[in-house]
Amino acid sequence: MNFMVPSTTPAATALLSPGRQALDSALFQLDQAADRLHLDDGMRTMLATPRRSLTVAVPVRREDGRMDVVQGFRVQHNTTRGPAKGGIRFHPSTDIHEVTALAMWMTWKCALVGIPYGGAKGGVSVDPATMTPGELERVTRRYVNEILPIIGPDKDIPAPDVGTNEQTMAWIMDTYSVNAGYSVPGVVTGKPLALGGSLGRAGATSRGVQISALKALPGSPEGRTVAVQGFGKVGALAARYLADAGCRVVAVSDVTGAVINHSGLDIEDLQTWVKETGGVYGYRHADALSHEDLLELDVDVLVPAALEGVITAENAPKVRARLIVEGANGPTTPEADQILTDAGTTVVPDILANAGGVIVSYLEWVQNLQAFSWSENEINTKLRELMENSFDAVTAMSAEHGVTLRQAAHLIGVGRVAEVHRLRGLHP
Repeated sequence: MNFMVPSTTPAATALLSPGRQALDSALFQLDQAADRLHLDDGMRTMLATPRRSLTVAVPVRREDGRMDVVQGFRVQHNTTRGPAKGGIRFHPSTDIHEVTALAMWMTWKCALVGIPYGGAKGGVSVDPATMTPGELERVTRRYVNEILPIIGPDKDIPAPDVGTNEQTMAWIMDTYSVNAGYSVPGVVTGKPLALGGSLGRAGATSRGVQISALKALPGSPEGRTVAVQGFGKVGALAARYLADAGCRVVAVSDVTGAVINHSGLDIEDLQTWVKETGGVYGYRHADALSHEDLLELDVDVLVPAALEGVITAENAPKVRARLIVEGANGPTTPEADQILTDAGTTVVPDILANAGGVIVSYLEWVQNLQAFSWSENEINTKLRELMENSFDAVTAMSAEHGVTLRQAAHLIGVGRVAEVHRLRGLHP
């Protein structure tokens, strides 16, 4: 049973919404793994179908008194290996297709790195940049009230994603706790430390990207050139950690523009500039660059760390990086993946490269449930061990079966979920 055969024509793909393209990519990757694992049609359908999908109307009271109604979503793709886990994003283009794709990728990610979660994702179709803090708090709390029946520390544990942060998680925790009648810190991860958040959580996804890049780079990282697409909470820290390891980060981009300095950017100074001005555009110690040109730079490492679907069949032939480490979810389309493979480009897939965030989210959840905490050094040690063990397992699978790292990662993740389905059986 084939769920999706990707179009070889960029024009046909462009007719689809970004969310639909992401879902088609996720289903195609599942189908590839299912073929190699010899899964029957029933198992394929079960793994392709979300366990629960909830779409809600979220009324928002604006500061001027008017009321808007926006859409919210929460998808629990799979709960066979444990409670659902996944971020909540606030973004104007978020839709049910995108959220479903992200939930599916989270299922395989959790299975790949060996933590006892299934995959989930949530989203609200708003642009947080256009909202006041009061409006953001009201939309968050109302959204949580709408999805309240299906979340909880033993059911589904949200976390931050694009457009959300520690403060968003604090509002979610408080809203859930008020309804429960007592404090429930384990209902979300990525919280402020004062509310039971974990040391090391803020930079965990970025640290995982750094670990993956250093594992994939042959030889010393000293002087290796890096371009980072997306200078947000994942990309900025990934750039900083790679620079700390000896790499030369020469270009970065965000929604305001892209900048380049062939001698290497001072990431700490650039972060200060972004905090003061709102973006990388106009940074005084670099030259301007187009978003398209950044993806095509002749660098050792390219880190796409923004949204999905940025490396496509159209621009993949122009990508000159020898190594791509996916900090974002689904940044490479299946068509582009094949082009990169044919060109000899190594791609460390999203479900491996950006798994650091969910690993430390899991460690935060464990600390909340057991009412104790680890030091930051202990957290980072556990993160590194899980990331490196997972990376080694993927590279071994890739070598054994002669497949790409992405295909190997999906063979492990999908295979582990399918095995648990077989062991548990079907009720009734």
